[in-house]
This record gives sequence, C-alpha cells and structure tokens, in this order.
Amino acid sequence: MNVQDIMMLIDAIAPFSSQEEWDNSGLLIGAPYDPVQNILFALDVTDPVIHEAIMRNASLIVTHHPLMFSPRRRITEDDMEGRLIRQLIRHGISLISAHTNLDRAPGGVNDALALQCGLLNISGEGFFRNGSLPELLTVRDYADQLASSLSCAVRIMGPSDRIVTRVGVSSGSGGDLWAEAVEAGCNVFITGEMKHHIALSAADAGLVVLECGHYATEYPGICALAETLQKTLNQLQCNLGIYLSEVPAYSFFQQP
Repeated sequence: MNVQDIMMLIDAIAPFSSQEEWDNSGLLIGAPYDPVQNILFALDVTDPVIHEAIMRNASLIVTHHPLMFSPRRRITEDDMEGRLIRQLIRHGISLISAHTNLDRAPGGVNDALALQCGLLNISGEGFFRNGSLPELLTVRDYADQLASSLSCAVRIMGPSDRIVTRVGVSSGSGGDLWAEAVEAGCNVFITGEMKHHIALSAADAGLVVLECGHYATEYPGICALAETLQKTLNQLQCNLGIYLSEVPAYSFFQQP
C-alpha cells in the first residue's frame, strides 16, 4: 500500500471534499506514491508523537488536527510547526490529516463522542449530534460518568441537580452550536470548550453545559477512524500495522 491508497480509504470514510473551506485536511507532507509500512494515529503532531512513529517504524502519521492552518513563507526550526515539519521530512514520514471532514462524517468524531457519552437513539448531522440516556441521572451523576468514560475533568455550567432528559454533543470548539441543542429539545449540552459569554446565553435558554475539554471530546473520533481503517484493511487482507498513539494528552508540556 502507498500513501494514495490510504488517502482513498480515509476519503471513503470521511470525504475530504466535505471539509470546511478554511480547513487544511488531506495529504500535508509526503508524496502519493510513497510506500506505507505502519500507520500511527494521533490527535496532533508533536515531538513525542513523531518519536513514537519512529519507534514503531511508522512511515505515515494520520492526525485529526492539521499542520499549516495559516500560510507559511518559510519552513525553519525557529518555531514549533516548522520544527515538526522538518522532522517529518527528515525521517521520511508522511502526514495525512482528517479534521472537519471527520468531525461531520457518519461514524466520525461526533458520532464517536455521542457513543462514548453513553447516548442512545442518536440523531443529528454536521457538527452536532443528540440522543437520550438509558437511565435517569442528575447532571452531577452524569458528569461523574463522563469524567470516567472520557478520562477528563468536567466543568458543569448550570444546576447540577437537574435531571438529564436529552443530551446534545459537539466536539472540540463546538460551543457555538448550543442553540442546535435547544432546538433538538436537549437540556444538557456536551462540548470541549465554550466561551464565557456564549455560556451565559446557553444558561439563559435553560441549557446546562458540560465542558469536557478539546482533547477528550475529539480523541474518540481518531480512535474510531483507526478502528474503521483497520477493519477495511482486514477485509483487504492487508497486514499493515495500525497503531493508536500512546502519548498522553499534553505530555509535551513541562510538568511542575
């Protein structure tokens, strides 16, 4: 298999043509006919992720978040992104990113998040999903469940003793979609990040927001993509190695 083969398989799962016009999904580093040995899936490209790819003999990294959101005039090691690009090229590692196309795809980030949040009867499209819980829970009890299932801290914006009736989800920086949750009859909305003034508007509309962090709400999606691609490769009887990055979230930050 080569890079173009993997691109086509991912495109069948989350068409690159469906990405937002400001996005930068697709093949970002490498050549279509470069051979692929193993593939490492990660939410972001970081120094530890590149090191992990080298250790796993992975010639391709597939991420959710792209590099080069903004145009670059030069690629030097004066900044983090330039350094990462040079490392990837130096070690012959290709990079494919599936960002907003994976966010909105059936079975993509938001569907995976809804399942990880324990929702049933999931509906919705684009960057929003909603569903019901299998049992009656207070917001506090549900937040505790989410903290465990998503491995994150949960910030409750609203009354914690309210009974959860219907839940809306929008991963990452999806806080702006709170109105879709209200329209869908939700009284709880899960997202990664929400700005203060938007949270005030959501609260005024009677919506309790559970802010779970950007990484925690998007990581299920990259796991789902890796799993779907693995099933496809199994059907094709291809023994390509598929790995999920074991680098902990934000491990590149200096610990106190």
